[in-house]
Amino acid sequence: MTEAVPRRRGAAHRYAAYFAPTIGSAWWDTGSHWLGRCAASGQPLPQPAIDGMPPARQQALTAAPRRYGWHATLKAPFALPSHLDAASLRTGIRHICKAWEPFDMPALQVVRLDDFLALVPVVPSRALNAMASAWVTGLHAFAAPLPPAELQRRRASGLTPEEDALLQRWGYPFVLDRFRFHLSLTGSLREADEAEVQALHDAAQRHFGALPAQRFDAISLFAEPEPRADFVCIEQMALGA
Repeated sequence: MTEAVPRRRGAAHRYAAYFAPTIGSAWWDTGSHWLGRCAASGQPLPQPAIDGMPPARQQALTAAPRRYGWHATLKAPFALPSHLDAASLRTGIRHICKAWEPFDMPALQVVRLDDFLALVPVVPSRALNAMASAWVTGLHAFAAPLPPAELQRRRASGLTPEEDALLQRWGYPFVLDRFRFHLSLTGSLREADEAEVQALHDAAQRHFGALPAQRFDAISLFAEPEPRADFVCIEQMALGA
């Protein structure tokens, strides 16, 4: 059983700081349709048809990222400690935003990361890596420690020694030197056959291939209102003074 973190009336169960395209932009709409849900409105969206794949199967293979919304993780989901509230968190996010100027992002490509498909930069980006590190460390004071049972569950999931140390220090294993910027396109594909994986890969390349270059100019605050609820984008905060 997962131990509950005490929270104040009106606070969400968890929050997260993400990169997400500007709501209503071509990148936002295209990614949201791929996942089948708009994280701004909370409404379901039609997914692009994939040749040879039944819609129900497509929905199942994209269910995991659909719950979290169209994004790339910077500060993974966390609960607020009991002495802080959402207003304090927003103030902290705005403070960090002021220290960063917008920048152009590299082009993205569809790849298989471990057991899922994602969009990742075609070339390494020091700016993206530095940005992610700033949010992991800068928002650490706003994150309640993981409940012991949850920490042990995550430690038992086959992490490397470095990832285990990062989990215990920062509450998430894939940060700092283990960070890789990505926007998830599917959940686990361990149970999918190679034809399904290839169909998803090819469809994603077609779906995202004609989009313009992106600019990283805002941080998106997402919230999980209740345990296991879909995440929603509650605010996008501009970078720069």
